[in-house]
Amino acid sequence: MKLPAALVVLLALAPGSPGAAPVETPSLAAEVRAGSLPPVGQRLPAVPRVDGEAGPGRHGGDLRVLMAKAKDTRQIVVYGYARLLCYTPELVLEPDILERVEVRDDRVFTLHLRPGHKWSDGHPFTSEDFRYWWEDVANNEELSPTGPPAAMLADGRPPVFEVLGETAVRYSWGAPNATFLAALAGARPLYIYRPAHYLRRFHAAHAPPEALAAAVKEARRRSWASLHNKLDSQYKNDNPDLPTLQPWVPVTRPPADRFVFVRNPYYHRVGADGRQLPYIDRVVMNIAASGLIPAKTAAGASDLQARYLRFDNVTFLKRGEEAGGYRVRLWRTGKGAHVALYPNLNAGDPVWRALFRDRRVRRALSLGLYREEVNEVIYFGLALTGNNSLLPGSPLYDEALRQRWAGYDPEAANALLDEAGLARGDDGLRLLPDGRPAELIVETAGESTEETDILHLVHDSWLKLGIKLHAKPLQRELLRNRIFSGQALMSVWSGWENGLASADMSPAELAPTSQQQLQWPKWGQHHETRGAAGEPADMDAPRRLYALNEAWRRAGGPEERRRIWREMLEIHAEEVFVLGVVGGIRKPVVVSERLRGVPEEGYYNWEPGAHFGIFRPDRFWLAD
Repeated sequence: MKLPAALVVLLALAPGSPGAAPVETPSLAAEVRAGSLPPVGQRLPAVPRVDGEAGPGRHGGDLRVLMAKAKDTRQIVVYGYARLLCYTPELVLEPDILERVEVRDDRVFTLHLRPGHKWSDGHPFTSEDFRYWWEDVANNEELSPTGPPAAMLADGRPPVFEVLGETAVRYSWGAPNATFLAALAGARPLYIYRPAHYLRRFHAAHAPPEALAAAVKEARRRSWASLHNKLDSQYKNDNPDLPTLQPWVPVTRPPADRFVFVRNPYYHRVGADGRQLPYIDRVVMNIAASGLIPAKTAAGASDLQARYLRFDNVTFLKRGEEAGGYRVRLWRTGKGAHVALYPNLNAGDPVWRALFRDRRVRRALSLGLYREEVNEVIYFGLALTGNNSLLPGSPLYDEALRQRWAGYDPEAANALLDEAGLARGDDGLRLLPDGRPAELIVETAGESTEETDILHLVHDSWLKLGIKLHAKPLQRELLRNRIFSGQALMSVWSGWENGLASADMSPAELAPTSQQQLQWPKWGQHHETRGAAGEPADMDAPRRLYALNEAWRRAGGPEERRRIWREMLEIHAEEVFVLGVVGGIRKPVVVSERLRGVPEEGYYNWEPGAHFGIFRPDRFWLAD
C-alpha cells in the first residue's frame, strides 16, 4: 500500500471522467419495465465507482468455472473482490466500496460511504451497518467471545467508534494502527459492516423473543448466537438470503454440485462505457473431483480456470487448446517460495530440535540444496531459485537477500556441518550427537507428484552432505497435527503467502504469530491463544522478529515501517529458518477464446491479489 507521508492523508480515487450515462442491463430490462426493479440510474450510488479501465464490453452470458468443493463458493467472493478498499495490480490501495478515506497520524480513520449505495436486495447501505457490526457483533460476548479482531486493536486496545452521519464513520485509536486499511483490502477481508436490516431479526437484542426462539428451533441450532453466526456468512458466500455488495449474488443453497451466482443489480461499479458492472450475467460453478479438473478444463468445461491446475498440467493443457476452445496463459505466482522445507524448531526429538536451532546446520542444509537442478528438471528453468523471500514484483525486493546462503556449495555446507560437530560414520552418513545416523524424515501432504519429485532431488544433494532424506507422504490434516505436536521433524509446504509485500503490508508472517507457521508452530500458537497454549519463543532471533512485528503495528509512518521490514528480511536471510527451494513458478491460467478482458500477463496469488480479484473479473466479458 502506498500512502504519502503527511499529517492527514486523503485516500481517494484520482479525479477523472465521470463516465458515460448509465446503460440499462439487457437481462434486467424486463424487470425494470414491469416495475419490480428500479432503472439503473436509481440502482447506482449517487457517486458510483467509475472504472475507467473497464470496457468497452458487452453485457450477458454465463461464466463457467470448476471447483472441487461446495465450500469453494467463497472463491466467488475472492474473485469478485469488492472491498471497502482494493489493491490495484500495481499494489496501490484505493477506495472501492468507500468513496474516500481520511487518515490522521495513522490512528484516526474516517470512512466516507457512497451516498445512495444499496445492498443487493435494494436496502440502503449506511453507517448503521457499521454500527451494528461494532456494537452488536464484534463487542457481543455471545457472537464474538474473544472480542474484536486483532486488526481492530492497537496496543491491545480497541478504537473509539463514532457515527458521523448516514454515510460517514470514524475509528480513533490511541496509537497507530498500521494493519487496519490493508486488512479491509484482503482476499479474506476484515468485514467491519453487516446487513443490519437482515441480521437484526436473528439477534437477541433486536428480535422478538418468541420469533427468535422459533427461528432457532426451525434451523436446529443450539442458540440464537449459533444461528446468527451461521447466517452471517459474507465470506463463505453460502447463504442466498444474506444481502451482499459483491458483483454476483448466490442463488443456490448447499448441498449441491452446481452453484449459480447472478449479477447484483445494485452493484456500485460502472464501466467507462456507461454499462453497470459486472458485464457477465451469471457465474456457474460446477463441482468436480479435484483430480478431474485438468481433464474437464481441457475438454472445454471451464471459461476461466486456474484453481486446481498445476504447472505439471501445462503440457497436457496446451495440447487441448484447439479442441477445447481456450488458450493457456502462464502467470507468475506470488508466494515467497512455491516449495519450501520447514525444519521444526519445536520438534519433540530433543537432538534434532537442537540441531535445527543451530543456524550453522540450517545454513548447511540450504547451501546443500541444488536449486538450479530442481528448476531445470521440474520447471524447465522457468522458476526463480533462492530463499523464501520477496519476489522481484515487491518494492522491498533485494536479490542479495533472496540469494544469501542459497547458492549451491556442498563444500561450504560440509564445513559447516563439521563445525557443528556432526562427524561422519563408516557408511558416509553423519552421526547425531546421540550416535544415531543422520536420517531425516521429511513429511509431506503428498497431494501431487511435484513435491515427491523435488524431494528425490533433495535426497540426492543432501546425501553428499552425509544426511539421508526419507520422504513420508501423509493426509494433510494428519500432517499438520504431527507438525503442531512436534512429532514431525521437517515438512514441505509453500513459503510466505505474500512475496509481493510493500512496507505498508503486515509482516506478521515473518514473526512467530501463527500455529500455521510450520517452522515454529508452538510459538505461533502461544501468540494466537494469548499464552493459553503453545510455548513462548526462547530463541533470540525469533523473539526479535516478534518484537519488530509489534513495533510495525505501532509505527508512525512509512519510513519507519520500511526500516522494520528491512530488518526482518535481513534476519530471515541470515537465519534461514525456512529453506526456500524455488519461487515465482508459472501458473497455468486457462481462458476461453470467447472471454475478453483477462490480462495476458499477471500474477496469481492469494495475498495480495485475491487470485483473479486484483484484475477485476467484473470487467471480463463474453464475446458471444
